Amino acid sequence: MKKTGLLASMLAALAICAAPAAQSQELYWATSGFFGPFNIQGLIPTFPKAKDITIPVSMWILKHPKGVVVFDTGNNAAISDGADNCKKYWAAGNCDFLKPSQKRSDVIDQQLIKLGIKVDDVKVVVSSHSHLDHSGNIALFPKAIHVYQKKELYQGYWPEKFQGRAANGSFVLNDLVAARDYDFFELDGDYDLFGDGTVKILSTPGHTLNFSVQAYVNSVERLKRMRDLEGAKILMAHDAGQFASMGNKWHK
Repeated sequence: MKKTGLLASMLAALAICAAPAAQSQELYWATSGFFGPFNIQGLIPTFPKAKDITIPVSMWILKHPKGVVVFDTGNNAAISDGADNCKKYWAAGNCDFLKPSQKRSDVIDQQLIKLGIKVDDVKVVVSSHSHLDHSGNIALFPKAIHVYQKKELYQGYWPEKFQGRAANGSFVLNDLVAARDYDFFELDGDYDLFGDGTVKILSTPGHTLNFSVQAYVNSVERLKRMRDLEGAKILMAHDAGQFASMGNKWHK
């Protein structure tokens, strides 16, 4: 059975697989603006050659018979429309390096409005992990159930020491604090979201919890096997080429 997989950011903590059993499902690929151009070695120091890249900040909207699901919410709305706004909310170094191009119209609530969906109609928000470009706008969804791997949610509040614990570093504490009393469903592993096999949340640690090489390798291997044996299509959150051909449109 062919599946459609979502993998967020290099290697994230969650993936969604939408099996075609529910033919009425539709998936929209949006972006919370772009990062760049910036030197890839700033993110991957071991990359063999310096080069500037520009990458999307992806978000997905799934129309499912049992409710609307948002997968990742992008950069916080506060950084929209210029470096001055960005530096009032993010660390200035993040703004200067990543060069976010997000406009207020790119933010997830506005993307939903464009698609004829109200924010309060979103039943579930799945966050792949707590980095600033994936969990930035969870506070815009007070009525949704927010799904995280428990380790990833806790990582946002208290990152491993080697990642830095600045309140507005790679993890922006205010993104999470603003939604602290919301309804969080904290997972420890895989989960069948609607109980019918149509949307599965898969645990693939290795991006934020990257102190474990074994976990990282196991996650990559798992996704490769899904691709090669099950025919899964892996959608990468920061792949400019994929987004150019598949972004800003619906997929069935």
